Amino acid sequence: MFFRQRQAPHATLSYLFGCIGERKAVAVDVVAGDEDWFIDEARRTGVDIAYVIDTHVHADHYSGGPELARRTGTPYALHESNQGRLGFEFMALNDGQRLKAGNVLVDVLHTPGHTQDSICLLVRDLRRGDEPWFVITGDTLFVGAVGRPDLAGREHEMAALLHDSLHRKLLVLAPELEIYPGHQAGSACGAGLSGKPASTLAFEKRFNPMLSMPLADFVAAVTAAVPPPPADMADIVAANLAGRSTMLGSS
Repeated sequence: MFFRQRQAPHATLSYLFGCIGERKAVAVDVVAGDEDWFIDEARRTGVDIAYVIDTHVHADHYSGGPELARRTGTPYALHESNQGRLGFEFMALNDGQRLKAGNVLVDVLHTPGHTQDSICLLVRDLRRGDEPWFVITGDTLFVGAVGRPDLAGREHEMAALLHDSLHRKLLVLAPELEIYPGHQAGSACGAGLSGKPASTLAFEKRFNPMLSMPLADFVAAVTAAVPPPPADMADIVAANLAGRSTMLGSS
């Protein structure tokens, strides 16, 4: 397996990983303007991008996912709850679905809370073993924090969903699992994020204060700590839903 983490503007973390032996790769949470980096990195590594995935419809930055998918002839994938929302065709992912990129397997976990369509990606490398190696947590779980629940309104309802997603989908996984979030310190997508771009589930269980709270305390804490909304949020979401990111963004 090869693995690349890309630090982009807006404190965003993007990913390119996959199987060198069978020349297949997966791109996750590509920021508009970074398409050339993903194409060049895939070419340099000797792989073809098999899937381009966004962990949710982003509200803080223009997505480069649709444009990268177009340029590589690759499916662009989001959770199936976006059917009827997007102005273009996409590959609809469902909870429990497995994607194969050579010896690398990616299991889709639907984890609503930050947004209704949020997903995490549980990754295995069959050359190393049958157990998951890491999980890309998008804006559901950060290092030291969790995602904000208010972007679509109904923040108390969404905070309760986030608590459920964390405890039913992520915290039940093996403690040694590596976690790779969608943002680090400086992002508007959560409060109290660490500047460290990765962690383990065991470390977060011990030291992330949001993960040990009962439901009522969690909802109160996560809704009280909401930062100001991202600048130009409405325009960014509209562009990402329309697949117009490269026209309005920086690429």
